[in-house]
Amino acid sequence: MSKTIWVVAQRGESGISRTTKEILGKAKELAGDGGAVAGIYCGASKDGVAEGLQAAGASQVVLMVDPKLDTYVAETYTSALGALARDRKPDVILIPGTLNGKELAASLAASLDGGAVQDCTHLDWDGDVLVGTRAFFGGNLTATVENRSSGPKIFSVKPKAFPLPADGAGGGGDVEEVAPELPASARTTVVEFLADEGKTVNLIDANVIVSGGRGLGDPEGFEIVNDLAAALGGAVGASRAVVDAGWIPYAHQVGQTGKTVKPKLYIACGISGAIQHLAGMRTSDNIVAINKDENAPIFKVAHYGLVGDVFEIVPELTKKFKEALQG
Repeated sequence: MSKTIWVVAQRGESGISRTTKEILGKAKELAGDGGAVAGIYCGASKDGVAEGLQAAGASQVVLMVDPKLDTYVAETYTSALGALARDRKPDVILIPGTLNGKELAASLAASLDGGAVQDCTHLDWDGDVLVGTRAFFGGNLTATVENRSSGPKIFSVKPKAFPLPADGAGGGGDVEEVAPELPASARTTVVEFLADEGKTVNLIDANVIVSGGRGLGDPEGFEIVNDLAAALGGAVGASRAVVDAGWIPYAHQVGQTGKTVKPKLYIACGISGAIQHLAGMRTSDNIVAINKDENAPIFKVAHYGLVGDVFEIVPELTKKFKEALQG
């Protein structure tokens, strides 16, 4: 089974984004020995892009560079990628499942008269057909979905769904520059970007996350979560229930409808463990659950469980961590 798989690259502050690298590693596995994995990049600058894509597993790199691609606009990116896909006919197109990526997946699918499977957490072959696993109904159910489009099979992939490829997993191969096919005049123009005035929360890249749930009782209960996160140099997460209740901003939400995370340490404080929350953190390297209900579902995925009052346990943990880290 020989397949050509495209991975549409996204760029971060320090080069190719982590999610792009994760997908490239999985694409190389899916392509097998006889397949090809191409990293496809749209942007205004190509500096370091080819090297980053090759290092993560791309056996081919296609660069489409133009000043009009400096800022992501679905219309221009869809035009460039759609024209290339119609010409070269890849079997599969994988796109990072960010906000921009999911919009691009849908727009590109419409351009190619097909469909897109969004927010996949797993990809695998079912015979000769690639299927994606994704959650439905707020994470209460999961399903494997087959893309039956006649053209390229498009899937967006949630961040942290796959591990980063190992060092030295590079695919090497040719680097090709292609002039992008762009609309003469775009109907959409980005006027300006407005920065979020709130505190930036980087859950995706955090090595330590301390999350709080309804067991904290009220918004003030997050003080002990904030203290523990600060002591560990980590980020503060939250369950959907407390975000919906207005206790903490959405940027902190972990779960199927929030962020998918994979820190080295995840501490769940007063979180029962609804399926949609577990879908966003169950692959964390080490999970510590603190809950007074010994039958809480969170304990089924936890590596370590503490049954008791979070208001007694968490401050004591904070104290002990401070002593250990300072000593």
